[in-house]
Amino acid sequence: MIGMNCIIVDDEPIALDGIAEYVHETPFLKLLGKCNNAYEAIQLISEKPVDLIFLDINMPKLNGVDMVNSLQQPPMIIFVTAYPNYALKGFELNAVDYILKPISYEKFLKASQKAYNFFILEQTKSLTEKKDFIYVKVDKRLVKIMIADILFIQGMKDYILIHTTIQKYITYLSLNKIIKALPEADFLQIHKSFIISTNAIDVIEGNKIEIGKNLIPIGRVYKNILFEKIVDKKYLKK
Repeated sequence: MIGMNCIIVDDEPIALDGIAEYVHETPFLKLLGKCNNAYEAIQLISEKPVDLIFLDINMPKLNGVDMVNSLQQPPMIIFVTAYPNYALKGFELNAVDYILKPISYEKFLKASQKAYNFFILEQTKSLTEKKDFIYVKVDKRLVKIMIADILFIQGMKDYILIHTTIQKYITYLSLNKIIKALPEADFLQIHKSFIISTNAIDVIEGNKIEIGKNLIPIGRVYKNILFEKIVDKKYLKK
């Protein structure tokens, strides 16, 4: 079963823990993090590939609606709130669903299943439309880069550096956005600032990966995911 990465955003600790428990009971959901406010969530989304957000609306400083509006490419949203008057606004933002507190697992599962159906549809679409290349904007030009040539991608504040077998390309994109354009089977984020091609790995030693002459750090939270992927690709025997 393909897992769907999700985060929970709510300023109420009881709500955070309750929804997290529901997530752990749901086989197709994988919890990446719990956030007490919108700012924590925005930071997490910039660092990890998030597919779904369980999002409260009425939060201090930056509410859920404004948070969604601030994201260039928001993941799927399920609003979880005690205020029914926000329902229309939620659906205007193309929310997958809108659950009123207090939440039963039945309502949670129904909304999550709806999101998962959309997720699987997009995954299927991506597989049938798989390309061998991507286009990125470099110095006001669209440049074609063959996916097989990409070694790793480095995030550098407002832009990324794409290292290929031929040359390097600088483009104003986020790591979160570029990884969605690459085949999931062959690319993996291993650090908050690095995405690698798993086919390009030469050596793994300690907390570093060697690709050619480049040493790339492995983030602590990504290490288990990396080794699971390596085993899946049969680089190592189980």
